[in-house]
Amino acid sequence: MRHAVDLLRLSAFDTSSEEGRSKERHRRAILTAAAAGAAKVVSVGTALISVPLTLHYLGSERYGMWLTISSVVAMMSFADFGIGNGLLNAVAQANGKDDRRAMQGLVSSAFLVLSGIALLIGSIAAIAYPFVSWPRLFNVESVLAASEAGPALAVFLACFLFAIPLGVVQKVQIGLQQGFAVSLWQCGASLLSLGCLLLVIHCEGGLPWLVLAFVGSPLMANALNALIFFGIQARDISPSIIRASGGDMERIARIGALFLVLQIVIAVAFSSDNIVIAQILGAQSVPDYAVPAQMFNLIASVVFMVLSGLWPAYGEAIARGDHKWAIRTYVRSLSVSVPLAACASAILILAAPQILKVWVGRVIDPPLLLLIGFGVWKTLEAGGNATAMFLNGASIVKFQIVASVSMGISAILLKVLLVKWIGVAGAVWATVAANVLCVTIPYIIVVPNILSRMYNSSGPGYPTNVNST
Repeated sequence: MRHAVDLLRLSAFDTSSEEGRSKERHRRAILTAAAAGAAKVVSVGTALISVPLTLHYLGSERYGMWLTISSVVAMMSFADFGIGNGLLNAVAQANGKDDRRAMQGLVSSAFLVLSGIALLIGSIAAIAYPFVSWPRLFNVESVLAASEAGPALAVFLACFLFAIPLGVVQKVQIGLQQGFAVSLWQCGASLLSLGCLLLVIHCEGGLPWLVLAFVGSPLMANALNALIFFGIQARDISPSIIRASGGDMERIARIGALFLVLQIVIAVAFSSDNIVIAQILGAQSVPDYAVPAQMFNLIASVVFMVLSGLWPAYGEAIARGDHKWAIRTYVRSLSVSVPLAACASAILILAAPQILKVWVGRVIDPPLLLLIGFGVWKTLEAGGNATAMFLNGASIVKFQIVASVSMGISAILLKVLLVKWIGVAGAVWATVAANVLCVTIPYIIVVPNILSRMYNSSGPGYPTNVNST
């Protein structure tokens, strides 16, 4: 902690030496974690204020439509087809080689591809729009809700499509280990969104205006971020059509496709719990699992915020040839995140009955077996996140996909069996068993070999040599 406090400063370290580069990577990672924490607090705070306001203003039916549209944001998180994460990795590697010209080519190519994706989705949506009964889709009956259904979704889709290419600036900043800047802009976007929301309610605007305030405010903040970053701070890597190339597009798309598959597999494997429980035990049993899950997910959120800044740092370090730093940092992140997650899980297991009583009353009474399962899972997940950040930075994605696909299939099959045998606790224990068999054990076998090869290698270019792993 004392070392972390020493690194927490605004001025950069001298990166002309290996020690200076090491300190600068750690400094940026700590700043990213701190800014992400602040962004999370602001986001939760604005949500706590906006939920009762919108509920009372819209009424139950229109508020339900509002929640449905909001949930589409998460469902469409894969709309960039992994291009953003592919750009992140490529920028981190170019940064490790101090190749700004290559970086501009990557940024330009990614911006062009993402603009094409947004244009394609927008064209399909525009053609389909007149033929869809939007009130029936949202299952609304009142005249006001029916009249707002189509326009509200159209406003959302327009903002979302503009946000796809604008997302380039965030991925570039993260790739340059400036994730703290992204989080600070997100703080501003949350506050702007709340302000616009209050303005719409004060002016008695309809649901389309509320959607514009909710989705348009982050879009405005991101546009301003892009204007300042590419127009002032990093003009030498700003998008340019003449700098885009087919080779860079293919490279980003290839890496992005791997990340897309990985994201989809993980999302399906981890979001199937409630569905399985509802189908086997009934919808009334879902809260007994979902509410404690939200409580334990706080551990995963904190661990991810702390570790996320290391992804681009690994990529830059490995590309520069600082393999020993990458290995040392990975081992430290693993040795810190796993014990902390285990301790936090143990505290939640003991305190869960009291916390749930205060939080939701006596409605939820989870079995001890379920709580222990969540504790074990969050401990394993912390180690998996630490390892994933390292493997992502090293562009070792295929191995993660094989492990994740195996885990996803095994987890779903085991959930069906264990939920029938031991109730809601079976869902989390199925995830634990599948993770141990398909992820943890293979990682224990393979990752040390990767570290050994990295330790014995020298110079940049390592990710290319092991990408087939």
